[in-house]
Amino acid sequence: MDLSSLLNALILGVSIASIWLIAALGLTIIYGTAGVINMAHGELIMLGAYSSYMLQFHLGLPYLLCLPASFVIVALVGLALERGLIRYLYNRPLDTLLATYGVSLVLMQGVRLIFGSDPKYLAVPEIFQSNVMLGSVSLSAFRIVVVAVTALLVIGLWLLFYKTRYGVQVRAVMQNKEMAASFGINAGRIYMLTFALGAGLAGVAGALFGVLAIVLPTMGASYVVQAFLMVVVGGGSLAGSVVASGVTGELQSVFAFFTNDTFARFIIFVLIVIFLRFRPQGLFAQAGARR
Repeated sequence: MDLSSLLNALILGVSIASIWLIAALGLTIIYGTAGVINMAHGELIMLGAYSSYMLQFHLGLPYLLCLPASFVIVALVGLALERGLIRYLYNRPLDTLLATYGVSLVLMQGVRLIFGSDPKYLAVPEIFQSNVMLGSVSLSAFRIVVVAVTALLVIGLWLLFYKTRYGVQVRAVMQNKEMAASFGINAGRIYMLTFALGAGLAGVAGALFGVLAIVLPTMGASYVVQAFLMVVVGGGSLAGSVVASGVTGELQSVFAFFTNDTFARFIIFVLIVIFLRFRPQGLFAQAGARR
């Protein structure tokens, strides 16, 4: 066994974990707060990629500015979706699932009509196109950017939910919406802002994934499954998604080192199914029941 190759696999596992996590962040917030199973999450990621493409190649915006711009654009789409549809379906999980699946099809076909089905590509600054040597380990500079952005988003979300008044209100609504309302907390407003925040995070994920992969109308489908898996395995909490993504990313990288990437993903999915069989509540179960 080549020790440097194994070390490279472990470092690559951090990069894979960050991809799994950033795909799941928005879904974690939406599901953890409002209990909404958003089947259109993959298409929100896709919108983030196409937003960056449009801003970059039609308006000439530098790539680094496309990240916050994609957040704002997709957050506004999420806000419109919540106000126009989702708010009428709270506490109706099956209806919400079907409705958001329909929205995903509409978004996919709409993007196909506007931009066509041919692949699009995002350009990044030349400094991000090189590899960085960490001893004997070579790592793509852009993957380091993905890890850094993911870490900043996780820290920012933790501060938002645990160090601000808004975070206190979110946690109060999660625990008992009626009791929170008696203290003057507007649950509808909290749900609206949280859904928009989750959608915006999906937009940032799309802007990053658009560099790592080809931008296509169907690209969201490849990320939504892994996002749901991280949310379910983590128990619907931010900390749970972070731990689930970290463990899953490292295991996938190590398994791929000994076998191949396809078989590694197969093993990961089997292990997740076995884990959920014995612990369906996930790694970190919610402290209280949502009402």
